[in-house]
Amino acid sequence: MRKRIFIFSALLSLSASAQLPPLQLPGKVLPETTRAVGGKLRGLADARALRAQRLFDDHRTDFDRTRGGDLVVKAEVIAIDITDAALAKAIKASFSVLRTRDLAELGVKITVLRTPDGWSAPRGLKQLRKLDPDGTYDYNHVYFHVGEVAATTTATTAAAPTDSGVGHRVGLIDGGVQATHEALRNNTIHPFGCDGNPVPSVHGTAVASLLAGSAADFQGAAPRAELFAADVFCGLPTGGAVEAVASALGWMVKERVPVVNISLVGPRNALLERAIGVLIARGHLVVAAVGNDGPAAPPLYPAAYKGVIGVTAVDAGHRVLLEACRGSHLALAAPGADLRAADATDATGYKEVRGTSFAAPLVAGLLARMLDTPDPVASVNALASLSANALDLGPKGRDDIYGAGLVAADLPLSVHSPASGAAN
Repeated sequence: MRKRIFIFSALLSLSASAQLPPLQLPGKVLPETTRAVGGKLRGLADARALRAQRLFDDHRTDFDRTRGGDLVVKAEVIAIDITDAALAKAIKASFSVLRTRDLAELGVKITVLRTPDGWSAPRGLKQLRKLDPDGTYDYNHVYFHVGEVAATTTATTAAAPTDSGVGHRVGLIDGGVQATHEALRNNTIHPFGCDGNPVPSVHGTAVASLLAGSAADFQGAAPRAELFAADVFCGLPTGGAVEAVASALGWMVKERVPVVNISLVGPRNALLERAIGVLIARGHLVVAAVGNDGPAAPPLYPAAYKGVIGVTAVDAGHRVLLEACRGSHLALAAPGADLRAADATDATGYKEVRGTSFAAPLVAGLLARMLDTPDPVASVNALASLSANALDLGPKGRDDIYGAGLVAADLPLSVHSPASGAAN
């Protein structure tokens, strides 16, 4: 019964992302649409839309919505490498400069413009593109983490951590990390974002533990690796904005972090695409969750960008999760259900997790153990080696459901382990 409740909760918490369909009226929740019938998951779009609607309703002064339904920061447009002439035109048209950021590591300068009084972000973007057809403008899109952390907690007994990740470096772009948790307190953690005051989050801590954690009867994919953790949410309603994600990516380049995990999804965005392209060209490996919008959903980003390692999730029986996205951009599969991760609210506790968010860090951690520094050739070889040793699932060879196959299946993360005490 607990498992059924958990899965239902997961569906209601699925991420908001690209191409949202028309929303249900506030308060109209249709449980019938969130059931798995005949092996096909229904209601993913409804659950996703419901989460976006609630956030929008609670913070109407912070958000606008695009025609496709994406949430964007209200009345803001991002200009990429805007010329002086184009900026003068924008100001003459009653746009104003909110802030500028020179992301030198990415070779890009962004200017965040506020739309004229009373204008929405979509109206402002349309006008700027009309004023400067050769320029590059986009929304300050908001990206969401994907996956569900269960309400139940299991404890484990402290013991000497394993150290196979020692000497390796790995990056995380997510919510804040609770560095005092037993699974992470033996890691060297470098925080970034939130003006130096990261806000520990349930999702970020869980992903971090799967990426580099280590404790009794638990280890992530790169135990005790040096962790570069960028908090792009900071406890804010507009947390996850692409402006923050791009800044975090620039920091990863500056710090020469070879592998970066991003368990966030959202729509295509010009700034994010530029930033991701720079990392890949310089030999960084970017690993991203493909999302939980279901097998018929359109590709989500950044996982769908060329060169990004898109990761799907399987359960303990090596079956792809019903909610996992599919497509030609999918590279690998890893466990994403029937496993546990660090609980940010309990220094020795662990919670059951589910979703592609929690599969991606397992792939990223394994790759981090194979790549010491960003290098275009070495990164290609590392991915090829990991893929060659993957367990082929589904149709023979690479496919759009499991990619090249399953990795990280032997890590001690299962909720069925003696430490968890769980009986499913």
